[in-house]
Amino acid sequence: MGLKLPFKVGEEKHAGDDIYEDDQQSLALQVDWTPEEEVKAKRKLDLIIMPILTLGFFCLQLDRGNISNAITDKMMEEVGITQDQFNVGQQMLSLGIVLFEIPSNMALYRVGPGKWLTLQLFLFGTVSTFQSWQNSYSSFIACRFLLGMTESGFIPGGLWTLSTWYTRSESAKRIMVFYFGNQLGQASSKLLAYGILHMRGVGGKPGWFWLFTLMGIFTIAGGFVYGFFLPDSFRNPCPTFLPGRKMFNERELHILRTRVLLDDPMKGKKKKKINLGAFKKAFSDWRLYIHVFISLLNNGPQRAFDTYAPSIVNGFGFLALQSNAMAAVGLFLQVPMSWLFSFVSDHFDRRGETVMAGLTCTLIGHIFNRSFAEFGDDKKGVKYFGVVWTQTFGTFSHPLNIAWMSLYCSDSEVRALAMAMIIMGANIAGIYGAQIFRSDDRPKYRRGFTINNAVIATALILAITRFIDDKFLRKKRQQQRLAEGSVESGSEGHSDEKNAVDVKPSPVAV
Repeated sequence: MGLKLPFKVGEEKHAGDDIYEDDQQSLALQVDWTPEEEVKAKRKLDLIIMPILTLGFFCLQLDRGNISNAITDKMMEEVGITQDQFNVGQQMLSLGIVLFEIPSNMALYRVGPGKWLTLQLFLFGTVSTFQSWQNSYSSFIACRFLLGMTESGFIPGGLWTLSTWYTRSESAKRIMVFYFGNQLGQASSKLLAYGILHMRGVGGKPGWFWLFTLMGIFTIAGGFVYGFFLPDSFRNPCPTFLPGRKMFNERELHILRTRVLLDDPMKGKKKKKINLGAFKKAFSDWRLYIHVFISLLNNGPQRAFDTYAPSIVNGFGFLALQSNAMAAVGLFLQVPMSWLFSFVSDHFDRRGETVMAGLTCTLIGHIFNRSFAEFGDDKKGVKYFGVVWTQTFGTFSHPLNIAWMSLYCSDSEVRALAMAMIIMGANIAGIYGAQIFRSDDRPKYRRGFTINNAVIATALILAITRFIDDKFLRKKRQQQRLAEGSVESGSEGHSDEKNAVDVKPSPVAV
């Protein structure tokens, strides 16, 4: 027999509705499948959704980060820009993302993730390709801003897409898997650059010309993968380019859709607007600001370090093109390390502990880099160890922090706003992070690494504060549940109406 719940979920039709068509009827939720059927349906979902979303993040990071490799191939000199002007261009990238983040996700909600994310890959893949023809400071600035504008909203859009297909507890682990695309993109871009930059002279073009061109074309190819394989939603489980081909059969859709609603009934109805109460609740919750600032402080130094890692390695005395391959080592090591931290976070419910551990290891890396800056050229292997360590631990505190914050938000409307806040904070980090390593501080970047140490230390203090608070908060909630359980155990004969769950609409993803 199925497990019937004492509530019903209404339906409302909308272009971005991820759950039900509007037939003005109510659907009584019940578990009417076996565990084996659920495992099979979820495995199929994982094999379709996760590789595609991860591929998109991989492409985004290729196009966003390949410029760090291009500058080892004399791109600045040949385009005619200085290092400080280059930093301004990196700020314009982050500014474009921040300005268009929310409008992009409003568009995603209205047209559906399948169509919008597919379009985005084509757009930022095209912009990335046309970076090959930049020849002045103005064209460089324009390309970086356009790239940020076309990439804006892709990451929160991917996170929101995950939340529509998975339950809340399942989403935490898959957020980290999604971010593997970012980490693999960072590592692969540097390794690929080592080979591609050797194409200097082919067709009379510099190596960085082919770097932008080939990686941009790869992203456009990724857009076709999205168009042919990414299902739009439960209501429309078909890819954009194959509107008549459902990626799941009706039984699979029923299982996947109902289990999401059992986990969070408020996903059963979408609204065009988030109510004012949710805004007040989100923007008055100091705990959410703590999470936002943790990511803002973590991502600034990380963005700066990732941009200049090949140049820093080159400054140790290694060859320019060789430095790109060497700058990929720590990023590849980061992938299994991220998986380990994610497993501990999810399996043992150690959200705060893993964030603090990640930030601590990152801080140690920047302390190494600042200390090793005083070493001579005969210790370049030791200095390179500092780079590898920092890269290995530098990124994954951010997605772990997102998962920690997401599980704290019990209200789906507040969760949507909190997700927008933290992603925007992470992108704002790129604006200040772009100015950490400046020309008057190279090649040892003593001031830059000192700034990184101070910023990461502040993030760690905030994480510790939030962790201590979380301990008290959990204890308080447990005491409340025990008190409520004692009251309910002494009461009998409650009516079905009294026990019914009031189902509220869920939000637009911002």
